[in-house]
Amino acid sequence: MYISNANQVITMAGHSDKPATKERMSEITVIENGSIWIEDGKIVDIGTDAEIREKYKVQLNAATQVDATGKIVTPGLVDPHTHLVHAGTRENEYAMRLQGKTYMEIMEAGGGIHATTRATQEASHEALYEESKKRLDKFLLHGVTTVEAKSGYGLTLEHELKQLEVAEQLQKNHAVDIVSTFMGAHAVPMDEKENPENFVTRVIEEMIPEVAKRNLATFNDVFCERGVFTPEQSKRILEAGKEHGLIPKIHADEIEPYAGAELAAEVGAISADHLLKASDAGIKAMAEKGVVGVLLPGTAFFLMAEFARGRKMIDAGVAVALSTDQNPGSSPTISLPFIMNLGCLKMEMTPEEVLTATTINAAHAIGCADKIGSLEAGKKADITIFDVPNYLTLSYQYGMNHVDTVIKSGKQLVAGGQLQ
Repeated sequence: MYISNANQVITMAGHSDKPATKERMSEITVIENGSIWIEDGKIVDIGTDAEIREKYKVQLNAATQVDATGKIVTPGLVDPHTHLVHAGTRENEYAMRLQGKTYMEIMEAGGGIHATTRATQEASHEALYEESKKRLDKFLLHGVTTVEAKSGYGLTLEHELKQLEVAEQLQKNHAVDIVSTFMGAHAVPMDEKENPENFVTRVIEEMIPEVAKRNLATFNDVFCERGVFTPEQSKRILEAGKEHGLIPKIHADEIEPYAGAELAAEVGAISADHLLKASDAGIKAMAEKGVVGVLLPGTAFFLMAEFARGRKMIDAGVAVALSTDQNPGSSPTISLPFIMNLGCLKMEMTPEEVLTATTINAAHAIGCADKIGSLEAGKKADITIFDVPNYLTLSYQYGMNHVDTVIKSGKQLVAGGQLQ
């Protein structure tokens, strides 16, 4: 395949060994009038159109050609934090919040995560698969070629396994790659609120070993938040996961400061996510230990909450990634381009930084930066073409989907903004 004559090819090259931090988050490498040569699903060469035409002139006529004239080319977008596999929606809670109810009040009354848990437990494997596949198709239409997907709406071994098995089936059948995270510790079931230690023990002794035995997840996540899991409980859950080969992630400091960022550094988490209320000490600890900060501005936007301090984190040396946090309660969106807009407008990030945060740093947050996240020879040919004249337009025109073409492992799956 030959992608030709793009206004700009944004490669994100040079950050595959470690996440970009500080000034390096602005080093995106732009090739004007650029082209890409692809063979066997991988990138072979990148350069100016004149260079690529000359170098591959013998093979040009036989190659599949994608004309990117007037457009920009980026790595396929990577979404490192989603709750892809679930049943149902919660628009009724949206109306309640508009009338003054808080997210935690709704959850404590049996709504929130518990409402989605009930719907997910009641759904068959087949129904969950079909509903989640539709969401995955929409991710693809918005330029996303890899997503992380969490369980956490099962809260029993049977239903947590069901969620992870649906994600596994989607990974096999769908073009978009899925990296799975076990999140049995997403909430304490309503009937165990008075004795959460029983549930913590079950997560540690029953769920984690079985998930690991079946090789259904790469990561282990926990919602460390007052009224959910304490820092001490969260640490035990994450350490137990490590003993079974599951890499720690953590929902940290979302609703109030709760030492989640500090815990992420202490246990060596690959990422700490949310961080709306992360302390200065927690941010410093994350920077020192190389924990990726996955920021979810769609959640703050939808909950009408204060945004995470993206500028502060970048300046402090935290490698920042961005994600939709796609879920039915606090961020019902699949638009990573809109999240890029919010990164600039609400967290003081630059257009260059949000590109880094949704490509190579996002890949690092899910342990895949050796294969995806940048346009470099030898990497997967995961590529998104936007119908805009330059990369600044992506963060300038908000709430719009500019995706024209998506190529996954060298196969064109979206053309003219439509699934093929």
